[in-house]
Amino acid sequence: MLCTTCPGLPASWLNGWLAAVGTTVLDSRIRLQWTADGNHPLAVLSAETVDPLAALVESWPDAGLLKELPIAENWKDMGKLERGVPVEAFADRVGAARGDRHSWTLSSTMTDLCVDENGHVDHAPFDPPAPKGATLHDRLTRVHSAIEPTVERIAGSLSGRAPRIQANGLGFDIARLGSQADHTKRFVDPVVETLAFFGLEILPVRGSGVDRQPRQRGWLRIPGGKSDRRFMWPAWSQPLDCAGIDALMDVWKPDRKRAWPEIEVRAGWRCVPLMPKGKEDRATRAFGSERL
Repeated sequence: MLCTTCPGLPASWLNGWLAAVGTTVLDSRIRLQWTADGNHPLAVLSAETVDPLAALVESWPDAGLLKELPIAENWKDMGKLERGVPVEAFADRVGAARGDRHSWTLSSTMTDLCVDENGHVDHAPFDPPAPKGATLHDRLTRVHSAIEPTVERIAGSLSGRAPRIQANGLGFDIARLGSQADHTKRFVDPVVETLAFFGLEILPVRGSGVDRQPRQRGWLRIPGGKSDRRFMWPAWSQPLDCAGIDALMDVWKPDRKRAWPEIEVRAGWRCVPLMPKGKEDRATRAFGSERL
């Protein structure tokens, strides 16, 4: 196995974790594990007979692929998909996307088992609102367009050395925000943001059909809490492909730490949502993290 350690993708950083998972979604040859550093595990990518960075460049999505994602605003003459999606439009889009390799772009971002007061489907926590009603696909294409997918460029991001660009990104990375005195400027690493989008494949969103709170995979109730849910994620020691990570998320129980060694989980975190500056601040969403 050829391995690459990624200082730019620490497990404690939510977007770094999602991006690391996203590498396994983009290329089935890539395996993901985390270093043994108990305080600061880093992503380790590996692959057989091929440099994982070269494999990632080879599998990097182009603009044409992004236009063909079922979540795209205009897709197969299905009608325009904006931020507010009526239930009927969502059902039509899902029906047409059934069997598509990237149908998860719909099922990991929206669900018609939760509907708002306008009759629109609800969005996942990892599909937050953004200024000017920008959709998640809009945000993805903007950061993607800033990338020249070379080994050197991607290596710079995975090592944490690449410069950030001024953009809002997907809209939930707390590291993109400036200080309270300069909150209008936001900076992201477009490679990490693009990879993090593809990491959402293993996190479908559902609803109970009764209440109006969407339930995305990994978002669990805090022990003793009434309704507060936080996303929780693990770092593991064995090299896993996307299917293996998917299976691990099924069996890992954040509140059963004694069982973690049995599935080679070394550590875990939960997200900490940014406190909004006021009732009018409805577009700023961000998640930090705290160790479990």
